[in-house]
Amino acid sequence: MDLKGRKVVVVGLARSGVGSANLLVRLGADVTVTDKKCPKELKPFLKRLNPAVKIRHGGHPAELFEDAGLIVVSPGVPLHIPPLKIASDKGIEIISELELAYRIVRNQKAEVKGQRAEFLAITGTNGKSTTTTLVYEMLKSSGFNVIVGGNIGNALTEEISNFKFQISNLDFIVAEVSSFQLESIDGFRPYGSAILNITPDHLDRYRSMSGYIDAKCRIFMNQVSDDFLVLNADDPITEEIMQRVKSQKSRVKRTPEIFYFSRKREVEGAYLQDNVIRFNLPESKTQNLRFKIQDFSSDFRLLTSDFRIKGVHNIENAMAASLIALLSGCSTMAVSDTLEKFPGLEHRLEFVREIEGVKFINDSKGTNVGAVLKSIESFNEPVILIAGGRDKDSDFTALRSLIKDRVKSLVLIGEAKEKIKKAVNNGVEVFMEDDFKTAILKARQLASSGDVVLLSPACASFDMFMDFEDRGRQFKKVVMNI
Repeated sequence: MDLKGRKVVVVGLARSGVGSANLLVRLGADVTVTDKKCPKELKPFLKRLNPAVKIRHGGHPAELFEDAGLIVVSPGVPLHIPPLKIASDKGIEIISELELAYRIVRNQKAEVKGQRAEFLAITGTNGKSTTTTLVYEMLKSSGFNVIVGGNIGNALTEEISNFKFQISNLDFIVAEVSSFQLESIDGFRPYGSAILNITPDHLDRYRSMSGYIDAKCRIFMNQVSDDFLVLNADDPITEEIMQRVKSQKSRVKRTPEIFYFSRKREVEGAYLQDNVIRFNLPESKTQNLRFKIQDFSSDFRLLTSDFRIKGVHNIENAMAASLIALLSGCSTMAVSDTLEKFPGLEHRLEFVREIEGVKFINDSKGTNVGAVLKSIESFNEPVILIAGGRDKDSDFTALRSLIKDRVKSLVLIGEAKEKIKKAVNNGVEVFMEDDFKTAILKARQLASSGDVVLLSPACASFDMFMDFEDRGRQFKKVVMNI
């Protein structure tokens, strides 16, 4: 992948755009970044760009795309915008930042004794960040040289730059990958991949649920028999994923080895039984993998009561992460130690404060219906739910039954509040607020000792906030000042 002097257009700035542009310049490419936003909106990212990067803001000039040797697309940019379609029709290669990172790592490693830094890629509608971080911590604790990035933390291209190009010393790259990032991969082949779950999300970008599933399933499209894929045996969509696996096998005669995790039954992989996670890893399935399982015996188990993270969804995350780590050669001690110490991530069912017996929980990362369902299920106490924001063409009626059973009062904000109110169909007392602080104070007023005030919006944040992190931080600030 010779990039010296090559004209490369990076579409969309933000984290991925900055990481891609700066890394491409370091590799000798002639780089131009385009973004439809104005300089004021792009200020936080512009100051992080290498001075050699050229910038075109306020749109995507068609002539720039037509003259490119390579186009790198950031995740937030839809592939159907006219300049990309024109470039595609002309045969100009269009790849994602994920694909760019993969190719650069492969090239760097190929120059050093043919060694390979293996990618471990994790996707799914919910649980990606927690699972990805757990895998990273487990492998690091086991002594591997590992970096983490993608849809979490820094862009992968930025992490690669931060590793100072000592890729020959790198064992694993743990990547959280979204459906958007997977849309424009080509050769990306992780050693291990996982689809944690798939529930309706981003239907404002995809024409159908099937299109969303197709995008997620691209994660395993280049994997072969010495790679592995981890699936959720309890997720009804897994049957559709397996249909796509079988279709791939019939077309190209190659598929990864498949392992499962389940809270409901024994499977080949990891499963929950009497609040204990057990493992079933037959040698017939593991013997062809490129990494050998270390110090593992069939009596190895994990007590969920020892975990710092709580909730049914985190048991699933723990099973998936443990399975990925073990299949990558991680020690059993590193797996168990990590789960005993890991406190969870910010904005994911994060405990903020207790006031007069009322617990305030920040779950700002709950940006879709499936995530909110799991969050509500995690509490036995009555819940005052704060929800709403920018709709992603979600079906909020799926919340109706659980809200009726578990939610004491519902406080709604943002652009989607009327739609959510209509969807829950008067199953609970509903309060509509225009201001976020007022909504939080209203929830406090409605709560009694023993209740939980839960921010879990089921929506994107961009109608009122910079992102879900900004929303979560503002929630915590208001709560801490009550």
